[in-house]
Amino acid sequence: MSVYALTDSWTMTRRELAHWARQPVQVVVGLVFPVMLLLMFGYLVGGGRGVSGEYVDFLVPGMLALTMAFGLEATMIAVTQDLNKGVIDRFRSMPMTNGAVLVGRSVADMLQSAVTLLVLVGVGYALGWRATGGVGGFLGALGLLLLFRFAMLWIGIQLALVAGKTEMVQAVQILVWPVGFLSNAFADPSSMPDWLGTVVQWNPMSQTATAVRDLFGNPGGEPGHVWAAVVWPLVLLAVFFPLAVRRFGKLSK
Repeated sequence: MSVYALTDSWTMTRRELAHWARQPVQVVVGLVFPVMLLLMFGYLVGGGRGVSGEYVDFLVPGMLALTMAFGLEATMIAVTQDLNKGVIDRFRSMPMTNGAVLVGRSVADMLQSAVTLLVLVGVGYALGWRATGGVGGFLGALGLLLLFRFAMLWIGIQLALVAGKTEMVQAVQILVWPVGFLSNAFADPSSMPDWLGTVVQWNPMSQTATAVRDLFGNPGGEPGHVWAAVVWPLVLLAVFFPLAVRRFGKLSK
C-alpha cells in the first residue's frame, strides 16, 4: 500500500472518529449491548450444557468471540447512508485512493472493537472470570479476536454495498445471527446432536472461541484450533476484501 493510500485511509478514519464525537450515544449503545448479553447469560442462564468447571470461564471467551461477529449493522448503515446521500460519489470525484473510504471505516470500527473487548474483559473479571494463560496467551487471544472481527467487518461492508439501501441492512444483518448462535459460545458441541455439533465445530466463530479459550487457559480450549482461528479469517478476508474494493470501484460507473 502506497503512502498516498495510507494517508487517504487515515483521513477517512478521522472522519469516522469525528462522527463518533458528535454522536456518542451510538458508541455507548455499541458498548452496552454486549455487556448486557454477558450479564444475562452469566446470571440468568447460570450454566452450560456439557461445560466442565466454572461456567463463567467458558462463557466469557465465547461472548468475546460472539461480540466480534455481531454489531456490524453500524458499519453497514454508515456505508449505505454514504451511498444514498451521494457522499461516496463526492469522494470518488476527488484524487483519492480507491477503497480508502472503506478502509477508513474499517479502521474506525476496529478501534471501537478494541475498546469493546477491553470493556468486556473488565466486566468478565468483575463476574469472576480469570485468564490463566499468561500475558502472551492473553495478548494472542485478543489478537485472534480482532482478526476475526476484521474479517467479519469486510463481509459486512461487502453486504452493505450489495444491499445499497439502509432499510435492507436489517434483513442482511439477520444472516449474521446463525453464525453467532450456531457456535460453541454458550455450550459445548459434544452435548449437542452429532450433526449439529459438527456444524457448530466447523463454524469459524467456534474455531476462534475454542482457540482463545485455550490461550486464556479456560475450559473448552484446544491447542489445535489456534491455526484454524488464523486461517479462517484470512480466507474470508482474501475473498471479501477484494470483492468489496472492486464493487466500490464500480460504483457510479
